[in-house]
Amino acid sequence: MAKPRRSRRTLTTLVVLVLLSVTIITLDASGKGHSLTSGIKSVATDVFSPFRSGFNDIIDPIGEFFAGAVHYGALEQENHKLQAQNGALRQQAAQASAQKHQLTQLQKVLALNTLPAPVQTLPKVAAETIATTTSNFASTITINKGRSQGIVVGDAVISNGGLVGRVIQASHSTATVQLLTDGQFKVGIVYGNDQFATLQGQGAGKPLALNDVSPNTKITKKTALVTNGLAGAQFPRNIPVARITSIHTVSGATQKDVLAEPLADLGTLTYVQVVQWSPSPTGAPTGHAPTT
Repeated sequence: MAKPRRSRRTLTTLVVLVLLSVTIITLDASGKGHSLTSGIKSVATDVFSPFRSGFNDIIDPIGEFFAGAVHYGALEQENHKLQAQNGALRQQAAQASAQKHQLTQLQKVLALNTLPAPVQTLPKVAAETIATTTSNFASTITINKGRSQGIVVGDAVISNGGLVGRVIQASHSTATVQLLTDGQFKVGIVYGNDQFATLQGQGAGKPLALNDVSPNTKITKKTALVTNGLAGAQFPRNIPVARITSIHTVSGATQKDVLAEPLADLGTLTYVQVVQWSPSPTGAPTGHAPTT
């Protein structure tokens, strides 16, 4: 029974305080009782202070909630806008990186124009890689040029660094190129003081094997290997091919175990050049006319 009495007392107190406030406001408005009201206002402030503090504690969070709700839509739109701008910047950076890579590839291909004669004087067709096929043993690329541009089976393909491979199939507008690393690829090379050997692929991602190197042959790491261009050879002379990476001599073996790496970066074959060259009985360089 104590709770209802407390509620009635509290209500009565609030009513008295409200009436007192109205009286004070009336006296202030009429300009009378200034000294009296100043004292009463001081007392009223002390009385109302706990109520006002509690009221503000309740009202302030509610106000902040509604203010946040009002501005939430604008903040969400701004967030989406910033995300879109971030995505656009990322895309621009990726495009710039791709363009820079393509420019580097083109520069390296153009640098092949400084290859030694007779390769320098041979006709060439610039092409772009449109597909790559690799397996444990086979490695090929497809280029966007074919017979209509004069490319025929057997043509040498060069790119950044040197020899890439040879054309093994040609259609009207595309061609398939067998890469150096293909397990069926072989090329005759020369190194040092006219020392000849055969370089063979062993599969994608694997080093090239240099065959026919006798145990007494002097050869060192980083030795450059170039096409030999002998009579009936598949490639013209002096195309850079590979560099020696390891040499092992096994006791009793008939040849040294020599491995090499391609000079051309076969992992980034964006652009290549097809050398239009046909083997001759004498090994002399001969270009061939475009076919249809």
